[in-house]
Amino acid sequence: MVDRMLQFTHVQQHQPDKRAVPERREDFNEIYRSFSVQAAKVQSSRCSQCGVPFCSIHCPLSNDIPDWLKLTAEGRLEEAYEVSSATNNFPEICGRICPQDRLCEGNCVIEKGFESVTIGAVERFITDHAFEAGWVKPITPHLEREQSVAIVGAGPGGLAAAEQLRKRGYQVHVYDRYDRIGGLMIYGIPGFKLEKEIVTRRHALLEQGGIVFHLGAGIGDVDDDHTIAFSTLRERHDAVLIATGVYKSRDIGGPGVGLPGIVKAIDYLTASNRRSLGDVVPDFDSGLLDAAGKHVVVIGGGDTAMDCVRTAIRQGAASVKCLYRRDRANMPGSLREVKNAEDEGVDFVWLAAPEAFLGDNSITGVRAVRMKLGLPDATGRQSVDPVENSGFTLPADLVIKALGFDPEPLPTLWGEPALEVSRWGTLKVDHASFMTSLQGVFGAGDIVRGASLVVWAIRDGRDAAASMHRWLQQHAAADAQLNIQAAE
Repeated sequence: MVDRMLQFTHVQQHQPDKRAVPERREDFNEIYRSFSVQAAKVQSSRCSQCGVPFCSIHCPLSNDIPDWLKLTAEGRLEEAYEVSSATNNFPEICGRICPQDRLCEGNCVIEKGFESVTIGAVERFITDHAFEAGWVKPITPHLEREQSVAIVGAGPGGLAAAEQLRKRGYQVHVYDRYDRIGGLMIYGIPGFKLEKEIVTRRHALLEQGGIVFHLGAGIGDVDDDHTIAFSTLRERHDAVLIATGVYKSRDIGGPGVGLPGIVKAIDYLTASNRRSLGDVVPDFDSGLLDAAGKHVVVIGGGDTAMDCVRTAIRQGAASVKCLYRRDRANMPGSLREVKNAEDEGVDFVWLAAPEAFLGDNSITGVRAVRMKLGLPDATGRQSVDPVENSGFTLPADLVIKALGFDPEPLPTLWGEPALEVSRWGTLKVDHASFMTSLQGVFGAGDIVRGASLVVWAIRDGRDAAASMHRWLQQHAAADAQLNIQAAE
């Protein structure tokens, strides 16, 4: 047991060791090693236990971070796990993929001068240790309810909602068009950030708790061999949560944009992850989605772009460049990921944007123009303007567009014109209840807020589940009253 906290004045910050760059470039295993019990205790003891914990305030889940840091420092690891998991359904995942430098750690009160507490690494350690010790148990509801709910989408938001509702005893059915649960956690995020066994371990636990998964089950406007009509889903269940995420890739214009060899980030990452999972991927085997031996240019500056450039390195690309129209300080992705990418050999071309794609039968180069930052736009970010006569060309055999994602047109795809969406295509919901324009149909995660972080999807899923529980109980009470009146 430590004598006290506030050890930051003489204990330096130490992140878990990284595997050596030459080693990690050769595989898709996670690059960070795990803390030992002693290292986790020492690093947790650096917490200042401040009166106003900005780390918790800036965590979308409002995790009780100072509490589980103190418990870890004292060696009370099972209690630390209980506190950590009380507010977060998947702390071992958030500990790996959350951009802590922009959230909890970036707002740690000792950050200025002493470097922040290593919150993410300790969070990951706590739950990994809990799994190893056998403390993580399947859901065991105190009662079983007859009411059933459908969750459309097995990503982080849908899974968090499914677990919360199952804890309350509902019969929970999760529908997903893919053959594995996890959404972008399994097919979008590469293994060097999140090894797939971490997700499949949770899958097994959720099934053991009584959640029923219907995989390979897409939702559409009619019932057929491949899809279930959304109307059928509503008839089959007492309530429905739409947590599909956003998968429609944003595109880019310009001459030559249709040339072979220009691909979407989601297609590229999915192919790589499927290969790692042992699937046969024809577009990878043909070379279309394989960066081996190629000059790769990734367009974009978010975390998806970082995933693409680091994947290309591991596939054996001849060169990898990231083309981003703003500078390092204004990029939306995690700066920690940028540093990892640079260490692994990625070349960042800041303040540059593509204006044309060159080639005859396939892509051979990207003609780009230098950009300069201007006055803030309507969002508060500085505008970007092209610099005259600053064009240059980057050789490219593979161009990956990592420009973000938009919602699919669900009302059209599902034959539900009464399902209202915003002008951006996201679901319209009552933000107090998460109810959509359809009675008994709720929405949560990226399909409501737009492309965002896994941690925000988990938060939305938990909040939506609480609202669904209230609505279902009110509905059940009203039905019971009607039955009493009918009996009288």
